[in-house]
Amino acid sequence: MNKAWIFLCAAGLLVFGVDQAIKLLFLEGFRWEGDFFSLILTFNKGVAFSMFAFLEEYLKYLQIVLIAALGIYLAMHRDVLLGHASAIGMIAGAALSNIYDRFIHGGVVDYFFGTTDLILPFSILPT
Repeated sequence: MNKAWIFLCAAGLLVFGVDQAIKLLFLEGFRWEGDFFSLILTFNKGVAFSMFAFLEEYLKYLQIVLIAALGIYLAMHRDVLLGHASAIGMIAGAALSNIYDRFIHGGVVDYFFGTTDLILPFSILPT
C-alpha cells in the first residue's frame, strides 16, 4: 500500500471518528446556550438546509448510490484519487459518518455547525 492510500484511509477514519465522538456528546445531553447562538441536538432528515427531506428513508440509499458512483469514477481515474488522497479521505469520512447516522438515528445528528460542515472547507487545503 503506498502513502497516498494510507493518507486517504487515515484521513477518512480520523474525520469519521472525530465526527462521531462530537455527535456522541450531543446525544448524551450536551447543550450550550449562548447570547448569539446555541449548540443543541437536532436530527437533519434531509441534506444541507434539510433539502430533500421528503425522500425520507430513500435518501440514505440514494446517497449510497451517489457515493458508490463517485467511488467508481475515482477508481477509473486513479491519478485524481491518488493526487488528492487526503482531501478525498476527509470528504469520504464525513459522508460515511452522516450515512451511518441516517441508519442508526434516522437522520444526521446535527448541531449548530456539524463537524462534517467544517470538514468540507478544510478538505480543499491539502490540494
